[in-house]
This record gives sequence, structure tokens and C-alpha cells, in this order.
Amino acid sequence: MCRLFGLSSAPRRTHATFWLLDAPDSLQDQSRRDPDGTGLGYFDDDGTPRVDKAPVAAYRDRAFAQEARHVRSATFLAHVRYASTGALEARNTHPFLQEGRLFAHNGVIEEPEAIDAELGEDRALVAGDTDSERFFALITRSVRAHGGDVAAGIGHAARWVARNLPLYALNLIVVTHEELWALRYPDTHRLYVLQRPAGGHHGDRHLDHSGAGGRMRVHSAELTGAPAVVVASERMDDNPHWRLMEPGELLHVAADLSVSSRIAVPDRPARELGLADLRPAAAASQSAG
Repeated sequence: MCRLFGLSSAPRRTHATFWLLDAPDSLQDQSRRDPDGTGLGYFDDDGTPRVDKAPVAAYRDRAFAQEARHVRSATFLAHVRYASTGALEARNTHPFLQEGRLFAHNGVIEEPEAIDAELGEDRALVAGDTDSERFFALITRSVRAHGGDVAAGIGHAARWVARNLPLYALNLIVVTHEELWALRYPDTHRLYVLQRPAGGHHGDRHLDHSGAGGRMRVHSAELTGAPAVVVASERMDDNPHWRLMEPGELLHVAADLSVSSRIAVPDRPARELGLADLRPAAAASQSAG
């Protein structure tokens, strides 16, 4: 399945190094399906969003994905894609950018034409072919309708999808230059949060997180001396304080690093899908890696 990773050290801007596709260290890892894209989003000093992403469609793309990215930001969003819809092109690779916000998603929403109909003129926000970017456009429109309240917009859009569309999973992370939001829905895939004090669990260690199967690694020496909040699709170190988010839980990390959450989508999907219900490509994307 796709890998999600979000980090906030707000209001402090932090240097971090990302390896979005770390080299596999065993034959078992090498035998797994290769990802279809990698992407990293962050923000410049003035709040300008930056997105560094590429499909993994050839050897040169894999080499590009394995290069270290040294970036500085208060918030970061990384994604490793296993494609369920859309060609292996940059426009279909996460994170997506709309109206100053970055978005990445893990899951499958069927009937994209119904999302297009609901979006109307806001379909122009969507540059690619994915269900993920279409759902992001629903969020963007809903945030506008709620006066800029991102949490309200995410909740409203997610409840609309849960009521109206065939849905397998809807895990997501949204970031601005100083805030982060994450939703786990329903309980199909896991999504974890770690409120990490300066120095981590032992109090004197840098952040060094590694995903399973060589799929992502993140390092920050500066977080030896500063707190952070991490959201990820898997536990990425041995810290015992990783917490599995509840189904339907919407998490908010504010600009002062305070954390709040609520159940924003309380009911199960009206048209819930199992793995056997998905198209072969979509099913492969949810079980790969």
C-alpha cells in the first residue's frame, strides 16, 4: 500500500533529510513490487509550497527517487505511491498542491465521475487522473465553503464520500506551512501519530525513522533538541509512544505544535468495499510493498 509520512516541528523550521526510496537491504525486499511514484512536499521561509515528485517508471526514475533530499521547513509531507488509478506520470504523483495546501492519500475511492459531477466548476482544480486529487478538490471546495476552516472542510468532504461512493480506504494528510491535519477512515489501513519530545523517547537522540522494506527513511539531527509530531502509515522506530489513530479520527497539529483530535466521520461507509471488490490494479496497490 502507499506510504504516508507527515512531520511538524512548528513553529521551528527544521533541517531534515529524506530518502523516499531507500535501497532494499535483503532479497526479500528486492522481490517486492516497486513503487510507482515518490514525492516530498515542504515550504520555503516565506511559506511558498515546494513539491519534489516523480513517477517511478524506469531505472533513471528509481535512481532519482533514491537520492537524498536535504530540505528545511516547519512541516513536511512525503508519499510513496502504488498506483490504483492514473498513469505513471508526475501529474498523478503525490503530494498534490491546491490553494497553498499539500495533500497525500492512501486508499481507493471508486466512481470518480460522481466526484467530477459534485465538483462542477471546481473540477478545474484537478490536473491528473487520480481519485486522490479529485478528493483533494472536494476538500478544497469544502474548506472555502467553511470560511477557511480546514478541519471542517476535510470532515465535510469525507462524510460526503462515505455516504455516496464505493470506498475502500481514505487515509490522508494535509499540510500548510505551519499546520498539519490527518484523517484515518475507516479501519482498513493503519495510521499512527507520535508526539515526540526533544531527543525522542530517550531524550538525547536525533530523529531517524525508517519504513518497512526500504520504502522511506527520514533523518533530522536538529530534532535532538526540539519536539515534533509525526504521522505515518507505520511505526517507524522503536519509540513505545506511537498511537494508532481511531477509525474516523481527524487529527490537527496547530502552529504551536499542540495536538487535538475528534471523530469527524463516525459512521462506516455506506458502500464499503473489501479487497476482493477492487479492480486488479487497485487491489494490487493496496496490498503491495
